[in-house]
Amino acid sequence: MADNAGPSPVVQRRRLRTELRKARQEAQLTQEQVAEAMDWSLSKIIRIENGSVGISTNDLKALLRHYKTIDLERTDELVALAKAGRERSWWSGYREVVPPSLLQLVGYESAAFNIRNFQTLFVPGLLQTEEYARTVIRELQGPTRHLETLVEIRMKRQELLDWVDPPWLFFILDEAVVRRLIGGKAVMRRQIRRLIEIAHRPKVTVEIVPFSAGVHPGLKGPFVVIEFPDPEDDDVLYLESARGDLISRDAPNEVADYREAFEVLRNLSLGPAGSQRYLDQLADEMA
Repeated sequence: MADNAGPSPVVQRRRLRTELRKARQEAQLTQEQVAEAMDWSLSKIIRIENGSVGISTNDLKALLRHYKTIDLERTDELVALAKAGRERSWWSGYREVVPPSLLQLVGYESAAFNIRNFQTLFVPGLLQTEEYARTVIRELQGPTRHLETLVEIRMKRQELLDWVDPPWLFFILDEAVVRRLIGGKAVMRRQIRRLIEIAHRPKVTVEIVPFSAGVHPGLKGPFVVIEFPDPEDDDVLYLESARGDLISRDAPNEVADYREAFEVLRNLSLGPAGSQRYLDQLADEMA
């Protein structure tokens, strides 16, 4: 098994932005006032506080001096976060191929303690076989010279399943996900067998919500809730839609609503054991 990855630069930048926003508020300054005093554009300070860009060590130290942050230990901690946030990760090499929201999701996955994933249409990317992934990407995106690269990214994301200490992974799938024939019966049968195999791993749960459950909260769309081992890092909500994906990072009430919806879906599901029996039966039907 592979060693766990180090702290994600995405998470480090996120933690830094929280601390910098807190420091600015303690100094009772607005973003506009900081931008004017530092001779920066307003967009620069906004992007830094959003965690969408890194900040150089010199800029950080100058900013902290302006905030009158004189605690050397705190300054050293923030400088360390800034340096870590600028480190390159394996997914940073794909910036020209995939949208920023997906790269952020990969970064959050790599630092997660607990991932709750609900899907209505497709098998989650972390669980897809290569042939299933290739079929989905080709059919949804049409002809693209990046097809094999996009498949490669999806397969590389799955390496966290083989870490020495992977995150807890909870997957709930609407029955439509495993009933829809993606790539034909042979491809789908191998995909279902993959779900069965992964569900037997110690820190993975796969559950199916049957059609008989009727209308349920998950019909609003797929979502992922990601939790981190450090309590200082707020949970992240990832929403998928036809108009683009959205990452919600500063809405604890919204995250709580989706976590509650996930528990409702678990209660409606066939349960881990019942879901395994159902998948076994479905795979046999496709033989």
